[in-house]
Amino acid sequence: MSTGTDPVPLRETLPAPAAKDTTKETRAHTTTAYLRYVAGKLGGAAVSLLAVLVTGFFLFRLIPGDPVRTMTGGRPVSARQLAAYRREFGLDLHLWHQFTDYCGKALTGDLGTSYQFRTPVLDKITEALPNTLLLTGTAFVLYTALGITLGTRSAWRHGRLGDRLNTGLALTLYSVPSFWLGLLLIIVFSVGAGPVPGLFPTGGMESAGTSGFAHVTDVAHHLVLPVLTLVAVEYGQTLLVTRSALLDEMGSDYLTTARAKGLRDDQVRRRHAVPNALLPTVTLVFVNLGRTVAGVILVETVFSWPGLGGLFYQALSVPDLPLVQGLFLFFASAVIVMNTLADLVYPLLDPRVGR
Repeated sequence: MSTGTDPVPLRETLPAPAAKDTTKETRAHTTTAYLRYVAGKLGGAAVSLLAVLVTGFFLFRLIPGDPVRTMTGGRPVSARQLAAYRREFGLDLHLWHQFTDYCGKALTGDLGTSYQFRTPVLDKITEALPNTLLLTGTAFVLYTALGITLGTRSAWRHGRLGDRLNTGLALTLYSVPSFWLGLLLIIVFSVGAGPVPGLFPTGGMESAGTSGFAHVTDVAHHLVLPVLTLVAVEYGQTLLVTRSALLDEMGSDYLTTARAKGLRDDQVRRRHAVPNALLPTVTLVFVNLGRTVAGVILVETVFSWPGLGGLFYQALSVPDLPLVQGLFLFFASAVIVMNTLADLVYPLLDPRVGR
């Protein structure tokens, strides 16, 4: 019989099950997904480069004209001499044999020898590349900064007079052909029109007989009009993309929360809205960077700038097949590489990408 004072039996204490460590599993899954994402993008880039290699070889063989006869400059040449030229440059071989030979050499970095310059194509590209980077690199920095700044301000003041003016001017200049605008600037500011005197050189990169600091200022003087042409034509695209992306973020809840916490409007824009709206702009920046390496053919031709674009135009007039093919492959590779880098940067900006 119980007296009511019996001790209450203690419950058997069981060890608590160990908590499952999901952090490592999540990290491993994320790393695996990202590696698959990277492998897919690199594989796509390799296929694109192969397509460019094939397209570049067959496309430029559709250009009318005989490069051997062009190189002779219209001088009377015997059939034996023409045959010797064709044999020297491998033009007497079957087209498929030329193609396999071209691909094999290109994959090892040998882009052939220029018909007109009699030097390796890679040497000509290396020689002209710094001039192109100076011109288009300067323009790239200016129109990217200008486009992002004005695009951000236009979106934040959506519908106001400044927004309408910025958007209208950007659309107008973006639709203007670059060569036409370049010629117009030459007429007005180089030759002189009406009360406007000729202030800048009509073309080229430098004047003869300059050295030291005078040479630097002379090159900068020659840079003004071609850079102005590129900035005027290209900044509109960056402005419109930035503006559109920021407008999509304007009604988001996190911006309302940031304002409710007491942040000023400028802080909300800089700290929250703009960073989240930059993903489309990052793509455009990388694409434009690839185009910067490739150069702008029409602008360099109009202003007689000794870069890759002018070299490409000069090679097309022969046609200098090895030089044209090499430049085409270089241009396309620059764009493909920059697009691939943009894809690889995406997951770092937005972790949802690549999962």
